[in-house]
Amino acid sequence: MPTRDTITFVCTANICRSPMAEYLLRHALAAQPEPLKSLKITSAGVAAWAGEEQTKNSVKALKKVGIQPSHLSQPLSQEMLDVSLAVFCMTESHKFAIEQTFDPLPPHLLLMRELMPNITEDEVDIADPYGQNLAAYEECRDEMLEALPSLIAFLKAHYKTDA
Repeated sequence: MPTRDTITFVCTANICRSPMAEYLLRHALAAQPEPLKSLKITSAGVAAWAGEEQTKNSVKALKKVGIQPSHLSQPLSQEMLDVSLAVFCMTESHKFAIEQTFDPLPPHLLLMRELMPNITEDEVDIADPYGQNLAAYEECRDEMLEALPSLIAFLKAHYKTDA
């Protein structure tokens, strides 16, 4: 069995939400001690084409918080799941698609925002900003930023203990 040292973010096409989440967590973990700092962070889509560029507005939204992304889309694969300690989905439908398509599943298949304290059911999904203005992408980014402290706490509690 391969080492589970990867965190994977999943959305639909892997050109908006999941790459933003990937880069936001990568940036946040750079300030953490080992072994968190060395976790591999990636993203993929449940209906992605390989090699599509990240949308311009998602790149702009990241640049506004000091992150310079360089991303090409990739479809989710069983090989990716096999090395993932945790997979964080943007919506319940992404999680369902993974549960219906792949076997075995990673040890932790969660929604990105579900670990947040006091989150309600109607706040847990991260809406797709595709085709919308920059403000929609910034709102999406900010919803992800809100989730980062709970994700990092989760990783501190689970990485190396059940990997």
